[in-house]
Amino acid sequence: MTARQSALVVGGTGPTGPLVVNGLIERGFDVTILHTGRHETELIGPEVRHIHTDPFDGEATGEALGGEDFDLAVVMYGRLRMLVQLLAERCDHFVSIGGVGVYRGFGSPDDLFPFGMPVPLPRGAPLVGDGEEFRKLRMIRVTEEAVFEHHPRAIHLRYPQLYGPRQPLPREWPLVRRALDRRPYLVVADAGLTVKSQGWIGNAAHATLLACDAPAAALGGIYNVADSSALSIAQIAEVVADELDHSFELVSLPYDVAVPARPLVGSWSTTHRVLDIGPTMRDLGYRDVLAPVDAWRAAVRWLADNPLERGGALEQRLGDPFDYEGEDRLVAAWKDARRDFDEAIASIEWRSEPNYGSAYVGNRSNPGVSEKREHLNSADAPTKPATG
Repeated sequence: MTARQSALVVGGTGPTGPLVVNGLIERGFDVTILHTGRHETELIGPEVRHIHTDPFDGEATGEALGGEDFDLAVVMYGRLRMLVQLLAERCDHFVSIGGVGVYRGFGSPDDLFPFGMPVPLPRGAPLVGDGEEFRKLRMIRVTEEAVFEHHPRAIHLRYPQLYGPRQPLPREWPLVRRALDRRPYLVVADAGLTVKSQGWIGNAAHATLLACDAPAAALGGIYNVADSSALSIAQIAEVVADELDHSFELVSLPYDVAVPARPLVGSWSTTHRVLDIGPTMRDLGYRDVLAPVDAWRAAVRWLADNPLERGGALEQRLGDPFDYEGEDRLVAAWKDARRDFDEAIASIEWRSEPNYGSAYVGNRSNPGVSEKREHLNSADAPTKPATG
């Protein structure tokens, strides 16, 4: 009888952890999870062995592991720079999880020329340098270097912002709460067109399990993890509203005055952050387990059934005060300003009105363009609604 392979998962109790642990069990591994023990979950069965220690403490972790070796080690939590060295002689295959903030400009898009990151961002795009003002981002790069110093044939995965059940800080909550509160409109920055790669927890766990399979083409590689397509903030708002039988009027404001939209944008610019996962699909064989629209619906439904405490610590960490009175005043001021602006632009006489330049339009005027423009410029006209 062939002996079962052994796997060590460091972490394993977060949003993606139980999916990875149970996926390894399905693959025939005897799984041990090493974690603090503070976040036990019923999603992990009794067949899994637990080692309780602090994975940020190298000495304590080394003592807890004793002389054990493993066929596979998956590091999802803890001080990775320390753990890669500790596990260097203890496993045959090493998979580690890091972040996408390692790319230059991810934290400061104004450092790039032209401004903002290319779309999609190639896997081999420049990484943060030693002069990066955010030390945490520099250390992500240093950590990646340490992984391959000690495990040249490792597979390292760069996780994006994740969404889905059991997130410690669900960044989609500002949308979900406003839909639950039946807010009539949603303030978005620059039409809510910002697109950022994100990952459904099931899709991220699937990518991790594919890395655990150790495909030869991927050994020694770093791979971006994300859903295969990304929705804009406005599109996510549409899905949220539709799932919760609500509708928003999306009120588009320029970024510098769209103050309530800051938690949704999550940055000081509305530039895109779209990852190229082509190599992940090619070398790991990645495909979405759940399509993004369906995944967002599932995330919304879970949050609606498991809402954050109103005004609680987690809500406060999101940076959204849910100041609806302030939002009402802002929208009213914006609509008043739009009326004045519409009166001003109505007086402009074009020598020749600009057209859209489409090959299908040609040189002839486009019927209905003027009427559509007048409707969209109306202070009372809603931007694209998220209908229920």
